[in-house]
Order: sequence, then C-alpha cells, then structure tokens
Amino acid sequence: MFEKILYPTDFSDVSKKALGFIKQLKGAGTKEVLVLHVIDDRETERLRHIPQINAEEIEKIHEENVHKEIKAIADELKKSGLEVKTRIDRGIPFREILKVEKEEGISAVVIGSHGKTCISEMLLGSCSEKVIRKSTKPVLVVRR
Repeated sequence: MFEKILYPTDFSDVSKKALGFIKQLKGAGTKEVLVLHVIDDRETERLRHIPQINAEEIEKIHEENVHKEIKAIADELKKSGLEVKTRIDRGIPFREILKVEKEEGISAVVIGSHGKTCISEMLLGSCSEKVIRKSTKPVLVVRR
C-alpha cells in the first residue's frame, strides 16, 4: 500500500523518532524510503546580515553535518532491509517537501510533529501543519 515513503527530516529528536515507525511500515509493504533534508535558505540569508559571522564557513560546516546525518539515517534504514534514496534540497522546507512528494511518486509521507524551528506552534509545528494540509498523499505524523 505504502511502497515508497517520503521521510523529511531536520534531524530533531521527534524527526528521529519517526524512524521506528518507518521500519515498522516495511512489514506493511514499504519497499523504499526517500530521506529528504531541506536546507532552509531563509536561515542562511539571516546569517549573511551579521557582519561578525562568516556565513559561507558556517554554511559549509552545516552542509558537511547534513551529509553525515543523512548518511547515518540511510545506513540505519538499509540495515532494516529497505531501499533508500537520499536527497538534500534548498528552499522553504514545506514547499520543497510537497514538491518532492509530487516529483518522486511518493505513496505516503512520514514526518515529525515538531522540528527545530525557533517558531513553536501550540499543537503542531508550522512545517508539519502545512504539509498535512497541502499534501495529496497520506501523512503519518509522529508526535514528541
């Protein structure tokens, strides 16, 4: 039923908690997982306006960390017997998630309820909430 899962992650604790649910979906017919991380261009742009900060250096270090984190997740999912594809995109996270959902022929999205953003919503993170409202596929939301 859910052969290809989109797993957008910002590497937060609740996002990592979703891995257990994805592994369980293997028993329900999931074969492939697309692990997606979106580098939020808005955050990078904010850094460029602080004169004491070398934004390019911070961005380089951040990208290196993203590659390490996404590889670790992919390795963990592969050990569970799932096919894994990874993707690192840039943009506004919820928009990129929805774009990838369409481009990649996703069956369902598994997403954490809250991420690492500074803006906290009372019941649900703003990115998750937008994905739920605008997704054309089923969305499994993993709570804290």
